[in-house]
Amino acid sequence: MFLTLDQVSVSYPGAPAPAVQAVSLQLAAGQLGVLIGPSGSGKTSLLRAIAGLEQAQGGRISLGQVLLDGPETRIAAERRRIGMVFQDFALFPHLDIAANIGFGLHDASRQQRLRRVDEMLALVGLEGSQEKYPHQLSGGQQQRVALARALAPEPRLLLLDEPFSSLDIELRERLAQDVRQILKQAGITALMVTHDQLEAFAIGDVVGVMQHGHLEQWAAPYDLYHRPATRFVADFIGHGVLLPGRLVQHDGRPAVATALGDLQDVSAAALQHIQAHGPAPFDVLLRADDIVHDDASPFKARIKRKSFRGAEFLYTLQLASGQELLALVPSHHDHAVDEWIGIKLDVSHVVTFPLSIA
Repeated sequence: MFLTLDQVSVSYPGAPAPAVQAVSLQLAAGQLGVLIGPSGSGKTSLLRAIAGLEQAQGGRISLGQVLLDGPETRIAAERRRIGMVFQDFALFPHLDIAANIGFGLHDASRQQRLRRVDEMLALVGLEGSQEKYPHQLSGGQQQRVALARALAPEPRLLLLDEPFSSLDIELRERLAQDVRQILKQAGITALMVTHDQLEAFAIGDVVGVMQHGHLEQWAAPYDLYHRPATRFVADFIGHGVLLPGRLVQHDGRPAVATALGDLQDVSAAALQHIQAHGPAPFDVLLRADDIVHDDASPFKARIKRKSFRGAEFLYTLQLASGQELLALVPSHHDHAVDEWIGIKLDVSHVVTFPLSIA
């Protein structure tokens, strides 16, 4: 692995608890990683520790074969060959774009600097912008310049701290996809912090969810959504609810019984998790896309709320028992609030947790 964090902790004087608590993760060369979580979860503190801007009070941080932080070892930030892109772009307004991008190329000749600036502008799709100034560019273009400047010195690792937070939503979604393509084309290893799940999923090969300084799960976006390791990840990622369930036998095979029928084809991992907690009832995670609108279904639910999302509605449904569910329904199925509709389960990943006592 290229970037390795082993039990890394970061504390601040006077704080009641560490900002980062024993975090371990790995990132392969060329991979794009993303850290998400609520404010104060430790994402930026961890990023700054990797950059060398904060000192880790415990654990080890390695880049390739080089130990950056560890027992009796600390390499200064300026010697780590790590690039950073910030949310405020941090461009120099009095310098033109060529000078901004070439600012960190201290050891290059003038000819080498100009050639590298041209390469970086071509990489980020801003050819011909060398003589412009930051105020003459849009927000998205300025962020591309900030990215080009960070990549120009050929860093071993690139860190991005909420790089799109100051941009409007439409531009953020488009730029996130563009940045992934740029980083992949450059073959750069990168770790980004964001609070936006769509950004995280658009960019990350692997995504980590943090809470109270702990790394709850570090996995591919698909696994975070369909196989969350903890209740917090299940609740934080995507739309879903927890429905009570219990283990039963269906045609001689184990199944999960719920208020909407039995879930069959229970995976070995889910079955092992259920059996590890004994015969007690448990909670089953149901994503909004696990609930399918089906007029022929014997199971009915009342539409309590609806949110139009263009191609689909997000319905908040209520069973006769009072249990609420979420369902994504194609927008041409436009039902009224308080209307009862048929629903059924279409679950390919059975995810369970010990029964909540809340």
